[in-house]
Amino acid sequence: MDPMDAIKATYFQECDELLASLEEGLLALEAGEGDSDTINAVFRAVHSVKGGAGAFGFDRMVEFAHVFETALDAMRAGKLDPEPEVVKLMLRATDVLVDHVQAAKGEGAVDEGRAAAMADDLAALTSSEAPKPAASEAAAATTDEWGFAPLKFDFGDEASAASEAKWRLVMRPAPQMYAKGHDAALFLRELARLGDAQVSLDASALPDLESLQPETPYLAWTVELPASVEEAAIRDVFDFVGEDCPIELTLEGGEAPAAPSAEAPAADMQALLQAVQDESSPETSATVPPAAAEKGSADKGAPKGAQGATIRVDLERVDRLIDLVGELVINQAMLAQRVAESELACSSSVAIGLDELEQLTREIQDSVMAIRAQPVKSVFQRMPRLVREIAGATGKQVRLVMEGEGTEVDKTVIERLSDPITHMLRNAIDHGLETPEERAAAGKPEEGAVRLAALHRSGRIVIEVSDDGKGINRPRVRDIAVEKGLIAADANLTDDEIDNLIFLPGFSTASSVSNISGRGVGMDVVKRSIQALGGRISIASQPGKGSVFTLSLPLTLAVLDGMVISASGQTLVAPLTAIVETLRPKPEDVRALGPAGAVLAVRGAHVPLIDVGVALGLRHAPIDPDHGVVLLVESEGGGRSALVADEIQGQRQVVIKSLEANYQRVDGIAAATILGDGRVALILDVEAVVEKRLNERHAPLAKAS
Repeated sequence: MDPMDAIKATYFQECDELLASLEEGLLALEAGEGDSDTINAVFRAVHSVKGGAGAFGFDRMVEFAHVFETALDAMRAGKLDPEPEVVKLMLRATDVLVDHVQAAKGEGAVDEGRAAAMADDLAALTSSEAPKPAASEAAAATTDEWGFAPLKFDFGDEASAASEAKWRLVMRPAPQMYAKGHDAALFLRELARLGDAQVSLDASALPDLESLQPETPYLAWTVELPASVEEAAIRDVFDFVGEDCPIELTLEGGEAPAAPSAEAPAADMQALLQAVQDESSPETSATVPPAAAEKGSADKGAPKGAQGATIRVDLERVDRLIDLVGELVINQAMLAQRVAESELACSSSVAIGLDELEQLTREIQDSVMAIRAQPVKSVFQRMPRLVREIAGATGKQVRLVMEGEGTEVDKTVIERLSDPITHMLRNAIDHGLETPEERAAAGKPEEGAVRLAALHRSGRIVIEVSDDGKGINRPRVRDIAVEKGLIAADANLTDDEIDNLIFLPGFSTASSVSNISGRGVGMDVVKRSIQALGGRISIASQPGKGSVFTLSLPLTLAVLDGMVISASGQTLVAPLTAIVETLRPKPEDVRALGPAGAVLAVRGAHVPLIDVGVALGLRHAPIDPDHGVVLLVESEGGGRSALVADEIQGQRQVVIKSLEANYQRVDGIAAATILGDGRVALILDVEAVVEKRLNERHAPLAKAS
């Protein structure tokens, strides 16, 4: 394998992160929430992408990024204001830069006409924003013999400057620096921002015109900076170019102020070492000098993330580690089962050791799962671009509000969230939001709002996509469903059932097919994708006010804490996150409802009773609730139901195994697992079981096709 391929792969990973940071910063500027640090961050992102592109010979990307970088540098210098139209242009330029990166990966092509037009638009920004020197500075803004206007610096009092310590930096660019698209003027500007700078040009190596080689750098620069500037800050300016721009940095005229030392004085360090030893030994104590104690407390208060380091690990290795931990959990459960069957005393050394192994196994499993946990920001940050494109295609004004981007979930779940969220955002804008004219006529702001939020709830991740549009037109939805033969014309449906018709295959309210929607392959795909993840989707809509789509998903697809129950001789596992409490009902608490239904009185409220065995087709008649055990569960919508099982076997952590991948999808079953005795147990999909039983009374009658 070519070593450059691995380096290039790392560069593309960094590009994805840099481009995400670039778009995030520009969106902050567009919303008026950015500052100078934000502008610097977006500049560095483009600069870093360009630098790597030059190293790998992606010349077209370098050329475009250089024009983009120049415009951002003008914004950093205050010559270009981050006005909404300017930022929108830069957001479109970001899309072109993304195309360049994808083309470099071999995953697409660049529209050269679009890229050239965008480069011209970016260049026009800087050409129209030339600096306007004040009258007092007009004399200084003259050109030298080569036709270049020198940079303006405040030199201060030359006499006093000569007597003070100062940094002297000599910068001699190498030919490869210019070949990679770097600009010496940008480095000089960065140095000038560190402090009062004196810059002089060394053109002594410049040959006669006949001997001039266009690709050979002949110019060098000497920059003098105050000694108060930290050496590390100066070297950071050239960190990315490395040997492409060798520098000579010396301190002249005295000593630089001592930089804050990370080390304590010798006496204090000895005291700290003694304190550490004493802390580990409770039998001794020591007195720490105040300075050392103050430093120690400050270190403890510092955020750990500021001192942490990260590494890149192949995802397959992490998956393999998680699989092994899953097998460890299963084997630990088997050992526990064997010990229980041998009837060893709980105080025996084997039983105690097994308890310690169980605790250690859980800690290992939690730590490994934390490695895979990632914020949903990686999915959310792709959506602003999508919203801009759809808004432009539909002629609507849309403002995207994102909340809870830091909510963490297993990476496997994150990777499969992108398509469902994309479908729902498309529908929210295309079908949910009105045109500016319609919104104005309805007394709404012309700009519609779409909200994308993520939060943790009851051990699951909940993602909401909402809009302030017109809501679901239920009469039209019903008419279309009847027209397409999805329901019978005389079907008696509730509002919720009408809303859920949009999830039926082939359903679409679009009057014509477009690039955005209208083919009837949207929301049914969303529902199947979410169900494949063990999740649920629900709708809440108010005509004239908007709609809310709620996705509820497990935090991880690897393990869960569950309650092992029995129903009709079958062993099942109910996720603990769905269980509110367990109880044995009294006969007087059970009330009949209809010919075959029943409800349970719990603390002044009545909840429907659902026999798990009947719901899964394991038996035809329900058992008496007072002869079994009841699991009081809560669905995502907040409603409660009572599941009736034969008995509870215990509570344990189980490893999730995909039933659909190894067998087929089964209604009411989310997955499977292996118990400690080697048996396979099915994991209940509590939401599906409840929904199935409750809808049997008034499910819409399907019309024969």
